Amino acid sequence: MADPMHQFQINKVVDLPTVNLPGLGVVDLSITNSVVAMGMAAGLICVFFALAARQAVVPGRLQSVGEMLYSLVDDLAGSIIGHEGKVFFPFVFTLFSFILAMNFLGMFLVFTATSQLAVTATLALLTILTVVVVGFSRNGIGMYKLFVPSGVPWPLLFLMVPIEIISFLVRPVTLALRLFGNMIGGHVVLKIFAGFIISLGLLASGGGIASLGILGSVVSLGSVVALTALEFIVAFLQAFVFAALTCVYLNDVVNLDSH
Repeated sequence: MADPMHQFQINKVVDLPTVNLPGLGVVDLSITNSVVAMGMAAGLICVFFALAARQAVVPGRLQSVGEMLYSLVDDLAGSIIGHEGKVFFPFVFTLFSFILAMNFLGMFLVFTATSQLAVTATLALLTILTVVVVGFSRNGIGMYKLFVPSGVPWPLLFLMVPIEIISFLVRPVTLALRLFGNMIGGHVVLKIFAGFIISLGLLASGGGIASLGILGSVVSLGSVVALTALEFIVAFLQAFVFAALTCVYLNDVVNLDSH
């Protein structure tokens, strides 16, 4: 249990039989701790907004927090996408809420769903596929103008177009790795410093000069408290950054004429 990577191990909670799907092969339908964490996050979101959406004249704490989150994402979508931001607000707000809930649950539970690259990569691919579908449905074949920057001399297009295409293809990779890396990195550091508290405390019990270990244990405890506060900030910021980049990518195809 002292292994800082142990907390990211996938374990089966409910063992279910495998099925053979055409084109996918054998698929294990067992419910894992990752599935449970994501299900809890989705359930808590539904419960929270069911309680927060009471529309009281004098809003309570839950309603105030719900309205604050709503306004935050609404202003974000409107400022980046423009007047059509309302159309994509439900999608962006769902992504933001789901990632935020998974990040915060990871601070209280043993398992963090967003520390799994499969989860973050799925969300990133969903975002990019949405961008591609919206781009083609709105612009048709004209979506390829996204890869041809306006005002660039034509000789430079031979260099710029491949760069733009590669940049677009890398977007899901950066989306997935950014969220995954920040969540797994923070939890690993927390686990390491938490281990220092115990190990240095046990070392100090030996007496003599080893008693100085108690000082290191206290410093480690302070570091854990500070890192925990930082992790809560990072958990919120990563959800916000994911939502902001989603708006940026949607803006590229919604307002393609101004690209």
